[in-house]
Amino acid sequence: MTLVSNDPSWWPNINANINGSYFVAASAGVMYDWVLTFGQEVELIWRQRWSLMTFLYLGVRYAGIGYIVMYMLVDVPTISATDAVSLVTFDVYNWTNVVLEVMLGVIMIARLHAMYQRSRKVLIFLVVIFLAITIASAVMVAIQMMQTSGEEYILSGTYQCTISYVGEVQFLTSMTWVLGTVWEVVALCLAVWIALKYFRELRRRSTSGIMGDCFVVLMQTHVSYFAR
Repeated sequence: MTLVSNDPSWWPNINANINGSYFVAASAGVMYDWVLTFGQEVELIWRQRWSLMTFLYLGVRYAGIGYIVMYMLVDVPTISATDAVSLVTFDVYNWTNVVLEVMLGVIMIARLHAMYQRSRKVLIFLVVIFLAITIASAVMVAIQMMQTSGEEYILSGTYQCTISYVGEVQFLTSMTWVLGTVWEVVALCLAVWIALKYFRELRRRSTSGIMGDCFVVLMQTHVSYFAR
C-alpha cells in the first residue's frame, strides 16, 4: 500500500534519500567510461580467444552496470515504483551483489593460485574456505529476503522505496559482512606472504636492480595463469 504524506517529520528521511541520489552522478561517470572504452574492450576482449577469465571479466563488468541501474531504481527519489516492484528490485539488487562477490572471489582464487606457482594445496585451501563462506552468505541472504517487505512512500512529492525488516535481518546482514571480511583478510594475508617471500628471495640473489626483478616476477606470476 502506497503511503502519501506531506508531514514535515519525514524531511530527514527525504534529505537522506536525496543525498544518496548523488550516487547517480558517479553512475554517470561509470557509464561514460564504459562508452569511451567499449571500442578497446571489443578489440582486446571480445575478439580474442575466450577463457574462463574472459567470462568472469565480462560478467563482473556488465553485472556491475546492472547493479548500478538497480541501485538508482531503489534510491532515486524521482522514480516511482509499486510496492511489489520495490521489493523485487531490492531482491534482485541483493542477489546481484552475491553473484558479483562469487565472480570476484573466483578471480581472486585464480590470481592467488598463479602467485603460488599453481600449488594444489593452496587451491584446495582457498576453494574450501570460499565455498563455505559463499554458501553460508547465500543462505543468510535468502533468509533475509523472506523477512523483508517493500512499500512505496510519496513524501512531499518525492518517491521513497522503503524496505521493512522483521526477525533477525540486521544480525544476518552483519554476519554476511563479517564473512566477507574474513575472506578478504585471508586473501590479503596470502598475497602479502607470497610477496614478502619473493622479496626475500630476490634480496638474497641480487644486490642491485631489485625493483626491476620484482616487477618481472610479479608480471610473470600474475600473467602465467591468465595467458592460458
